[in-house]
Formats: sequence, structure tokens, C-alpha cells
Amino acid sequence: MRIIGGKYKSYNFNPPRNIDARPTTDRAKESLINILISSDGIEEKNCLDIFCGTGNISFEFASQGANFITSVDVNANAVLFVKNTFKSLGFENFEAIKKNAFKWIAEKHNKQYDIIFADPPYDLADIDKLPGMIFNSDLIFENTILIIEHRSNFQFVNNYLYDTRKYGQSAFSFFRKN
Repeated sequence: MRIIGGKYKSYNFNPPRNIDARPTTDRAKESLINILISSDGIEEKNCLDIFCGTGNISFEFASQGANFITSVDVNANAVLFVKNTFKSLGFENFEAIKKNAFKWIAEKHNKQYDIIFADPPYDLADIDKLPGMIFNSDLIFENTILIIEHRSNFQFVNNYLYDTRKYGQSAFSFFRKN
């Protein structure tokens, strides 16, 4: 795997096999980053990567100049890999948390995020509850952008949904409260 753009462009990383994840493809990842850069940008933003898996998107956020990144995953091997990769990059403004994403979202937080990316397992039963949980949490600013990666044949029904982009079997749905 590699970082596709920004400060750490072309940095290769090899996640261990004991991380059960479906990394976002380079084509979809490049499109996502371009969409974010052309809207509000990523530089100097606080970013949250929920169900971070290999950290693929977290590393792109760092490469694009994010101010601070929180990466959350239930898999201890994934969290350790993310921590070690950030250290290899020399990126220090991060935290990697081992916790069930739904439980973590429901907790009290003292940090808000400009960009929230969630890449849950495609077969997750409660994926449709994610936008409501996040927008009812204390994780968001007034203009926070939430992006959820999901199967392209799944469709969210949510008042905050403003765009969906499809890339083969995957799609990104974009949400914003305002």
C-alpha cells in the first residue's frame, strides 16, 4: 500500500496479515482526497478515522497537512500498526485508540473534528445508525463533514446526506449537518 499524495507521497507501508480490513482502493482514495481538498480542504483540520483498519485514510490525512488525527479500531494489531506507521512518518499529532467504534462514539469527548471518515465492515448491521450517532455526539463542529464508505448498492436515508459517489463495489456517502 502507498500514500498517494501530499507530504508523504509514495510512502509504502505493508500492514500485517492479522489486520482484517478492506483497504480503500487507490482510485477511490484519490477521488475522496480531491473532493475534500476542493471543498473545505484537509490542511490544519482535525480528522477522525473510525474503523481505521490499516490506517490508509489516516495516513492520507496526515500527508495532506491535517492538524490532528484520531484513529479508532477494535483490532489491537491495527491500532499498533497505525501507531508505528505514524511514528515512522514522523507525524506526532495523532492518537490511535483500541475500542469498539459505537462505544467510543457514545462516550464523552473533549475534541471535535472537522472531517470524520468511517469505513465500517460492509456487512455491519447498524451502518445506517452511524450518521445519527455521530451527529448526536459531541464529536462535531457545526460544519463537520462525515464520510462513510460502504457497498455501492447500499443507500442511506438521512437528512444530513448531501452526496454519494460510487467507485465500483464501493461508495462514499457525504453528510453535513448544515
